[in-house]
Amino acid sequence: MPETTDISPIDRLLSIMRRLRDPDGGCEWDLAQNFATIAPYTIEEAYEVADAIAHGQPAVICDELGDLLLQVVFHSQIAADEGLFGFDDVANAISDKMERRHPHIFGSAARDDVRGQWEAIKADERAADGPQGALAGVALSLPALLRAQKLQARAARVGFDWPDTMGPRDKIAEELTEVAEAADDAARHEEIGDLLFAVVNYARKLGVDAETALRDANLKFARRFAAMEARAGGSIAGLSLDAQETHWQAVKRSAVAIADQIAPGPLDPA
Repeated sequence: MPETTDISPIDRLLSIMRRLRDPDGGCEWDLAQNFATIAPYTIEEAYEVADAIAHGQPAVICDELGDLLLQVVFHSQIAADEGLFGFDDVANAISDKMERRHPHIFGSAARDDVRGQWEAIKADERAADGPQGALAGVALSLPALLRAQKLQARAARVGFDWPDTMGPRDKIAEELTEVAEAADDAARHEEIGDLLFAVVNYARKLGVDAETALRDANLKFARRFAAMEARAGGSIAGLSLDAQETHWQAVKRSAVAIADQIAPGPLDPA
């Protein structure tokens, strides 16, 4: 059994990680890791937090947040081992940033243009790093839809944007035509990418978060597909397309009817 102590929970976690990374008796796997090898786990844990939130399970959210916190502690210990920085530096850096970006809370700034203040402060931070383009700093490792949103939003800040929703909507139609006219697989690959980018842009102009919208659509499809399988006796394999469609439409009608009881109005026009 682990020893119980009176140290704070975060100090206990930091101590555990130091022991795991101790060259004298530490864990071989933990000692072999570096920033690059741990990065995929960090991304995975962030998604698992989001998944737990989507399922509305507080105990699981708590557990997954712990896993994500471990990633921060792990990276910090790797950095400390290399003499770069430590966990306290990470905590102080984000504390400084949050205070700096909220002058209306921690300073004397007015509260009438909080969004404008936020953007101005972030622009000053980017400027302090030296000359950069408008798209600098949008991480390559972001999910593709989310990165598209951020790239488009950055471009919009400097005026490169449609004046209304008609432009991006027409762009979708244009890209659909180009997909249909693509001459080979490479061209179709490129045009499908352009089409997806255009759809994200349209969503942005409508004020819809494309990443969240697609995640919700995935959940809805998986839920309804499982209900369709249950309605068909456990599997739709071997059923004709017409039979599958009958089950699918029945599940949709049932889902809409249930939703209407909770919040009247059309829920699923698709």
